[in-house]
Order: sequence, then C-alpha cells, then structure tokens
Amino acid sequence: MYRIGIDVGGTFTDFTMIDEGAGIVHFHKVPSTPDDPSRAIATGIAGLLETHGVDASQVSHVGHGTTVATNLIIERKGAQVGLITTRGFRDVLEIGRQTRPHLYDYSVGKPPVAVPRQFRIEVAERIQAGGEVREPLDEQAVRHAARYFASHGIGAVTICFLHAYRNPVHERRAREIVAEEMPDAYISLSSEVLPEFREYERLSTTVLNAAVGPRMAGYLERFLLRVRELGIAHEPHTVHSNGGLMSIASVRQFPVRTCLSGPAAGVVGAAAVGRVIGSPNLVTFDVGGTSTDVSLIVEGKPLFTSHRHVAGYPVKTPMVDIHVIGAGGGSIAWMDDAGALKVGPHSAGAVPGPVGYGRGGAEPTITDAEIVLQRLNPVSLLNGRMPVYAEAARGVIQEKVAQPLGLGIEAAAEGILRIATANMSRAIRAVSTERGYDLSRFALFAFGGAGPLHAVEVAQECGIPRVIVPQEPGTMCARGILLSDISFDFVRSEISLATPANWTRVAGILDDLRRQADEWLAAEGVAQGLRAAHCAIDARYEGQNFEVQVPLDDTGESGFQEFLARFAQAHQREYGYDVDDRAIQIINCRVQAKGQVIKAPLSPRTVSGTVADARIGTRDSYFGAAHGWLETPVYDRARLPTAVSFQGPALVEEMSSTTVVGVGHHAVVDDYGNLIITLQGNSHG
Repeated sequence: MYRIGIDVGGTFTDFTMIDEGAGIVHFHKVPSTPDDPSRAIATGIAGLLETHGVDASQVSHVGHGTTVATNLIIERKGAQVGLITTRGFRDVLEIGRQTRPHLYDYSVGKPPVAVPRQFRIEVAERIQAGGEVREPLDEQAVRHAARYFASHGIGAVTICFLHAYRNPVHERRAREIVAEEMPDAYISLSSEVLPEFREYERLSTTVLNAAVGPRMAGYLERFLLRVRELGIAHEPHTVHSNGGLMSIASVRQFPVRTCLSGPAAGVVGAAAVGRVIGSPNLVTFDVGGTSTDVSLIVEGKPLFTSHRHVAGYPVKTPMVDIHVIGAGGGSIAWMDDAGALKVGPHSAGAVPGPVGYGRGGAEPTITDAEIVLQRLNPVSLLNGRMPVYAEAARGVIQEKVAQPLGLGIEAAAEGILRIATANMSRAIRAVSTERGYDLSRFALFAFGGAGPLHAVEVAQECGIPRVIVPQEPGTMCARGILLSDISFDFVRSEISLATPANWTRVAGILDDLRRQADEWLAAEGVAQGLRAAHCAIDARYEGQNFEVQVPLDDTGESGFQEFLARFAQAHQREYGYDVDDRAIQIINCRVQAKGQVIKAPLSPRTVSGTVADARIGTRDSYFGAAHGWLETPVYDRARLPTAVSFQGPALVEEMSSTTVVGVGHHAVVDDYGNLIITLQGNSHG
C-alpha cells in the first residue's frame, strides 16, 4: 500500500509518496492553482500514480497541508462576518490590547477591524466569572440580530459571550436561534473554538474561524470530490497548526487551526528525521519564495506556543512555535531613503517573480543574486524544466544595486546575500539564544527550495557546527505530513491558586478533558489501542501577566507535588529564576489527544560508487571576498555515494533545491540519504 503527503504552497504543490512495503520514497511537484488549489492536488496525485504505476485502490492514506485559511486571512478574502456579543462588549474587537504594532514607526497601522461596527450586535446576557448565570439571554434580541444579518447577506456568524468559556449555555442557545433564522450560515462559538479566558484573543480567534469557514468548507468539498474521482477510497486528513492530523469534519468546524498547516508539518518531519539519525536538537530552517520559517526542536520534540498573530490578527490556538520573517528567494533588494541597501520583507512572489525567472519581474531579488554569483544554476532549474535568464539577473543587480552603491556586481550580489543571512540569523537567535538555548549544541536542518542555498552562511553566523539537508528539501513539508499523528488540543480555563484543596478540582477538569479527547479520537476512527492523552497546565506566579506551560504525567492527588516541582523548572528555564515561597496561580488545563497513525518507516538507503561518479560538471562560483571566484564541482545529489565524504567548495543539485558546501567544509551523505555538512571554523568567506 502507498501513503501520499501533499503540501499546497503559493507557487508549487509538493507531493511525497511512500511505498509502505519497500519503504521507497517518491517526490513530485506541480505548479499551484491559486484559484482552486484542489485542481493542482488532483493533477499531482494523478501524475504521481501514473509515473510510478500505482493504482488508486492501493493508496491507504492521504494527508495534506494547506495555506488556504492563512491566505484568506492575509488577503482579507474571507466571508463577511456578523458578531453577536454581550451588551457593552461590541468594541472589544476594535480596542484590542492597545499596543502599537511598531513602537517607533508611526506609518505602521493596525489591520482593519475584522467585523465592521454595524455588524457587531450586542444582546443582554451575563455569565459570571464562576460560570453562574447572572442575567438570562435575551432570545428575541438574538433573533433580531440574525434577521438583520440575513437581510444584509452575511454568510458567517460569530457568537462570543463574556465568560462563555466557563458556561457555554447562552452561546449554545444563541446558535440554535441563529440556525433557525439563517439555516445556511456558518456559525462559530467561542466556547468551542477557544474555551479560554482573555476576551480579546478569544473573540479574534473565533471571528477568524467564522471568516475562513465558508470558503474553507467549499475548498474541502472540491478536494474530497477530486480525491474520490481519482478512485481513492480513504478520506483525506489535514495537518493543522500543532503538527497533527485531523479529519475533514474537524477542519470544517475549526478551520482557523490550519493557519500554520504546511510549515508545522515540516517541523514534525524534521523532528522525526532528527530522532532517527541521532540529532535530537535541531534548528529548522525553511526558506521558500517569500518567507523564512525557523523553529526549535529540543530533545526530539518541537516547541509549541498558543500566542500568535496572523496578518496582524491574534490567533490563539496551540501551534508549533514557528518564527516567520519576510526573507525568501523572491525577497526584493531596495534602497531606503538614506541610500542604504535593504532586503525584504516585500517579495516578487511567484508572479512576476525574480528577474532571472523571465516571468516579467523587474526588481532585484535574493534569487537573482544567487544566479549572478552562479551558486544557482545559471542555465535552468527543476532538472532542466525551468529556464534561467542569467543576463537579465545581472543587468537588474548592476542597474539597481551595484551602480547606486558604487560597487562591483559581485560585491553588490554578495551584499544582498549577507543582509539576507543577517536577517535569517536574527530570526534563529530569537527562537534560541534569546530563550537560553546554546546553539553550539544544535544542528541546522535546512529545507524549502532556498534553505540549503543559505544554510552554511547562516550556520556560521549563528555558531551552529553542523548542517543537515534532507532528501528533496523542497518537498520536506509534504514528507512531514506522512510522519504526523492524528491530534487535537482540548483546553479549559480554571483560574485558581495551586493549593492541595483546589488540586482536586483541577484533577477533575483534566479527567473530563481526557474523556473529551477519547470521544474525539473515537469519532476520528482511531482504534482504542492507538489512543493517548498528554496533560499540561498553564500556570504563573500570582501577580504575573503570562504563564508557562507545565507538562504533567500524574494528574491524581499525588500529582500536586510533581506539578510544583515541574513549574519551578519551567519558570527557571523560561525566565531564569523561580521563587520558593510565592503563590502559584493555575490558569488553563490542557489535554492533547493523540491517535497514532501507522507510518512508513524512515528506511536506510545505500548508494554505492564514488564522489567522482556523481560529478556532473563544474562552474565558476563566487565564495565571498576572501575566496572570490572558484572553479566549483557540481554534484547530482541522487548519485552521491553513502558514507563517502568530500570537501567544499561544492554545489549539490537536485530537482527541488541546490545546496552550497562552503570552502573547507566537509560533507557526507548518511545512511538515510541526508547530506551532513560539518563547518570548519571560519574558513567560509
């Protein structure tokens, strides 16, 4: 049987197919179809099956990551939303946290309010902080609001009442009324999307869930239909922001949880590879066309966060902690008002793209600099399928960077790459050094189409001793989807002091969440023996504003002392201190449901021969002012022999990426097909 992973990106849709029996991995790429992403999925699956002679009935699993929800939020193309909220709270969405997007830049504004004021309707009701009903729901007011929305063509409704996370009775009744008046509306309840305290974040997340819900549902319907038309019987799963998989039905209900769908899968895949090859501590470095995504894997496990902004809007759901900056292959090099060279965050994107791609681009980009320095193939990419226009790339960098700065073209192109390296390195330090992690204990796991091009310079800048480049790094996110388990996060706010008397209630909440998790896994079709639940508590010292997450194994009465000890450790790691005699406040109880998916193993592979057999030519490439232009061997990645080392400078080409091996660096392909580069001091110029 075969398992297929799909990552839908803005430029390309990537596919990975694993033969479960033989452990053989196949990779495939097709251009994305932004107007209907499911078309590219159907085209790619059909091509993959045909190329490798696989019948659709032999496909046992399809997992996919998608940027549809993220793009709808970024491009503000979601459905128009109507909001029903507690009297006196209609403007919470607009007031927010009263923090400036950029403290010293008055030109940076907040994004438009997600729901215009005329569609934010207040109704009388009040649930107290303890969950008691203080004022009953005004059902007639809810009915009037629904009729008002219907008369204005509103297609999605958010219901968010104060303290509904403690008692959802009013939200559920309001949904029944809205459904009677608007039977076709997409309805989101805050008590289901995010049953946590902090009013603004709960409201924002629920509104975004409603905004992307209708279009996401339409996309999922087309996706399901195309998969069935191909003859694949198994219903696909979708990876969501915590790196786990969930069913189409769950995605329909909680589409906002797919906001980091593809990048999260890449981190999960990197963690799986790292565990197998004995590198549990990794910095993941995913560079695409418009952005660089970096994350930290510690002792084989990705780090998580529940605080995130997407296009300026708070999204508070558990997700892999990925730091994103606007630095990718298409990032534009430009001059600021003072005549200084800047790179990004704006990008040439897929259309028109870099000048060197010949698609109408007119601005110099990072990719153009790589072409000029001939680190990227100056003739063609994607195994010859995509022509490169090197003279055009040289011309635009000469005209718009070299001449204004009075530099030679090599210095100008290198300057672009050095600025990009500095930006990428800053992002890595933000998730590592600034949080107390020693980067000399980590390896840089480089993937994405452009990650391996920049990896050695970034590793050297950050003091990371080793670089790992997986097979076909441009398709790593699709591969990661095949290494993900089914999972979902359940949470309930319980704001109380950590005392033995209160612990009984906390333990009861965790038991209840575990029951919810088990019911959800059963609904997802996970067999009893493959189900697991992992508990955690968000806590802080009394008087603090933000909490740390404390994983917990024992949630019974005896678990209280374990919780106190683990909280002290977590606080010490996060903030550098702990206080023995200070009261601890419990904020949220969490349970992550996990259903094990039968995964194809990461199988060893052996390629025999010599390094010379893999050499497909040479070309002059520029390796900085210290080395200048060097005649550089170019190797075919697929033909590099296992366990035979070679020394840089070298360029390693494959379908989805090019890897730069610096001067004096040592490289070797390991037993699992990963290219391991060991840096040698500061020999790379």
